Amino acid sequence: MKKHLLALCLFPALSFTVLPAFAVSTSLNPQNIATAPSIAPEKLQRLSWLPMTPPASQDIVLNAASVSLNEGDISGPVAAIALPADQGSLEVTLASIMKDQRVYAPNVLVLDSQLQPAAFFPSSYFTYQKPGIVATNRLEGTMKLTPVLGQKQIYLLIYTTTRDLAQTSTMINPAKLYAEGASNAIPDVPDPVVQHVNTGTLALKVKSEQNSGNIMIGKIFGSGEAKPVVVGSIAATAASQPTTNAPAPVAAPAPAAKSEPMLNDTEKYFNDGIRKAAKAGDIDKALKLMNEAERLGSTSARATFISSVKGKG
Repeated sequence: MKKHLLALCLFPALSFTVLPAFAVSTSLNPQNIATAPSIAPEKLQRLSWLPMTPPASQDIVLNAASVSLNEGDISGPVAAIALPADQGSLEVTLASIMKDQRVYAPNVLVLDSQLQPAAFFPSSYFTYQKPGIVATNRLEGTMKLTPVLGQKQIYLLIYTTTRDLAQTSTMINPAKLYAEGASNAIPDVPDPVVQHVNTGTLALKVKSEQNSGNIMIGKIFGSGEAKPVVVGSIAATAASQPTTNAPAPVAAPAPAAKSEPMLNDTEKYFNDGIRKAAKAGDIDKALKLMNEAERLGSTSARATFISSVKGKG
């Protein structure tokens, strides 16, 4: 079942707002934050929060040695994740792996920088996904979170509940999966029942808006001077232009001349070569000769190049 994205706005301190969902069926909406579990602040502060900086992927094994939280309906091992709040929108994909017909049914409580509840994704949000080429049977959901400015971190508390432990999921029968892949008739066989347990393996992937494939144009504050990037070459550009009325290429800024003056014979050699190349229409060669002459200390090669390409040489 394909999961849509939901945008959330996480506010600092005690306030929070959940933006309206777009193109999301009612059954997939996070529940109202008022239905989220109430957890004593001191218990949240005692948790060891695992930092993740996007883009990042992390497998988390929950077992008897993991951090546990028993508060109200919350039971057993939990995962506590800290995410940066200064990298734009965060897209978080959480998968709970089905193994040996057992699975950890995750709930996610999103907390702002002050560890105050800001969004709540119940276990019903994480739905069954069939195995693929690189993925196995799993419960999975994607959350898109947009922290407001002024926060350094937000937090995800992943847990299961006694209510979840009393329920089950189903996974597709491997015979059906094989028949589907082979384009055969789907056999009428029952799908295995998967027990909900308080241990398991989570796969967490986090990426930020800055890492979603957008190309950043311009200089980031605090970065060094931007360096020009040349796309193609002058030769290729010149070749693609018509030979008549072709605009003269713009020469690069002159490099620092050598302290020693160029010998007259050498200067004449380069200037003659620039004129000859320009007259033959080989602007690339003329430009290379000009650059080489200036590197060797010429003071007239640039003027010769400009006048030559303008037809005055």
